[in-house]
Amino acid sequence: MEIVETPEEARAIGEGTRGLVPTMGYLHEGHLSLVEAARRRCDVVVMSVFVNPLQFDDPADLERYPRDLERDAELAEQAGVDVLFAPPLEVMYPVEPVTTVEVRGVTETMEGLHRPGHFQGVATVVAKLFAALRPDQSFFGRKDHQQLIVVRTMHRDLSFPGEVVGCPTVREADGLALSSRNLFVADREAALSISRGLTVAAEAVEAGERSASVLVEAVRRNLALDSVDYVTLASQHDARPLERLDRPAFLAVAGRVGDVRLIDNLPIDLVGEMFVPDLGIRLDRPSLLYSR
Repeated sequence: MEIVETPEEARAIGEGTRGLVPTMGYLHEGHLSLVEAARRRCDVVVMSVFVNPLQFDDPADLERYPRDLERDAELAEQAGVDVLFAPPLEVMYPVEPVTTVEVRGVTETMEGLHRPGHFQGVATVVAKLFAALRPDQSFFGRKDHQQLIVVRTMHRDLSFPGEVVGCPTVREADGLALSSRNLFVADREAALSISRGLTVAAEAVEAGERSASVLVEAVRRNLALDSVDYVTLASQHDARPLERLDRPAFLAVAGRVGDVRLIDNLPIDLVGEMFVPDLGIRLDRPSLLYSR
């Protein structure tokens, strides 16, 4: 595996179809599942590791975001990454950017309401990665489902070549969706109430429930969070809230356990004429997230 700091170096390595796995580092099995998907479909797998300051609305959250490039490089190489693109801040933003990317509509609900400017930062850095690295396929997790919709919309509207591939959420053995923020969760039982609520909603969907309000309430009555930002059933196409489950959708949750903000969601796919909830992949062992 080659570790490089500039797009020119990254583009010069390898031949054939290129898969991109964008990350902010401190890797866990969720990231590595994207590498596995890219490995199956592409000749060359490029992983980016860059903590993007534009997408943080809270400076304290940016400051405490875990960073360990040596650890990330070891895990990336073991997973089969060919090129680790780890640019310093001055490579990604050589000057204060006066051009940013705003994706209207799909960013105006849920995370867009609660984290002003977040999706603008995400769209801007991903657009820069697409332009700089020129991937044929790019891999994103469904855990951040609204983000996936934002990226797909931007990719389409700005005519980037290639494809954006969504991959299943990876969960810890107890059901908590993998996130670097799990490191800071003090009340694990409260955090697990999110996945418990989504599991109850998944069972309701499988039993034939189609009312958004009933599905939302199924989640809410199980939550034991210190605060809840939203529980929303939204369209997989444009992230707009739905009153009924009548198209591919996702049931999204965001809230806080102490000072840690967690998000999770239940994608509900339409397979033929059946609605199929996707609870993701559950690990059968402790996550490497906690191995330092």
